[in-house]
Amino acid sequence: MVTVIKTGHSIRRIFNYNENKVEAGIAQCIGAGNYPADPDRLSSSAKLNCLLRQLELNENVKRNSVHISLNFHSSEAHLKSEKLMEIASDYMDKIGFAGQPFLVYQHFDAGHPHIHIVSIKVRSDGSRIDMNNIGRNQSEQARKSIEKEFGLVNAEAQKKDVGYQLKPISAAKVIYGKSQTKMAIQNVLEAVLEQYRYASLPELNAVLRLYNVTADRGSEDSLTYQHGGLLYRVIDEQGKAVGVPVKASLFYNRPTLKNLQERYGRNDSARRPYKARIKNAVDMALLGKHSSIEELGRTLENKGIVMALRKNEAGILYGVTYIDHQTRCVFNGSAVGKQYSAKAIQERCLTKEISGQELLARPYRKQTGQQLEGEPSAADAKTPEILSKPTPIFSKDVIIIDELLQSEQVNEYLPQELRKDKKRRKKKKPQ
Repeated sequence: MVTVIKTGHSIRRIFNYNENKVEAGIAQCIGAGNYPADPDRLSSSAKLNCLLRQLELNENVKRNSVHISLNFHSSEAHLKSEKLMEIASDYMDKIGFAGQPFLVYQHFDAGHPHIHIVSIKVRSDGSRIDMNNIGRNQSEQARKSIEKEFGLVNAEAQKKDVGYQLKPISAAKVIYGKSQTKMAIQNVLEAVLEQYRYASLPELNAVLRLYNVTADRGSEDSLTYQHGGLLYRVIDEQGKAVGVPVKASLFYNRPTLKNLQERYGRNDSARRPYKARIKNAVDMALLGKHSSIEELGRTLENKGIVMALRKNEAGILYGVTYIDHQTRCVFNGSAVGKQYSAKAIQERCLTKEISGQELLARPYRKQTGQQLEGEPSAADAKTPEILSKPTPIFSKDVIIIDELLQSEQVNEYLPQELRKDKKRRKKKKPQ
């Protein structure tokens, strides 16, 4: 079992998110805890008012709502609603929410069975529930205990199992007209925003496009762009926008531009240790091989890394983003390093190894006009293809020659305190 805990400012948004799925027929409210009556006998407004009235006891709590999802292995699809309700109640007791009102929804919109729990952080006496490190401490202990008690698949033992997927890549692609647009986009956002570490909007869009969704600021002269707004659109396989866009503020988790920008700094720090994995994967794929960009992409995919290429209307490559599904980290090529940008990768894929003797013969060829064996003729060099540009030459001989001919520069630093003041010559007074 895998648990995901989120807090928010609006219990209405979380409640409406689950109720809308019930109305769409892809979710079911299977029970409630500490409610005055069974949820089947209560209207939607009555279920919500029970939570709102208790929140009024302490209006100083800003992030007052709690949204928890309990996710099970695909082999546990046989779990009945009664058993799921037992698990939810036991979990809430173990994390310190005994006595709190909560609603439990079973969702049917993913490849694995899972339930959502909606609750609040204000107790019946008006005190606030402290949730600092609750995921690392109380939730982890509760998860391990419940797995043993109910005979569930152990999450830790299944981390290396491909069949156990609580992964954003399990989110179904959005196809306009097939499902309700807003709800379909919400499913993708819920899977991507919290799971992946991205440090810019283009990096986030690289992941969203895998599911036919994109975040759009609009043109620079549009009101949306000028007011810092953000729209989410459904796109087709060619990347063209389809249908009507949805404002970021209309989604319950409020994936607005301002809220996304607050994540960038934290995500950038968290993803740094995993940058080396991208470098090593690319370097190993190109080591001693004459590869193409397509071949490089297929090699990286075998390691769980998607290389998202950005091309202009003419089909010319101008950008690359690395999406590591294993570490959930997204890097623009230049953020990994200069040798991993679109231009450098393109050149590295076309690089041919030559000997140092051939390298030293090139200046002679330029003077005499002699063509070396295996080199393209002047006519061939004029072929107007982006991949036919002159490329740097990398070989062991070249590296050795380069190091021998390179001038040595030593910058010695001496602290200011140890430096001797230059003696100033006294100017002679004119006689």
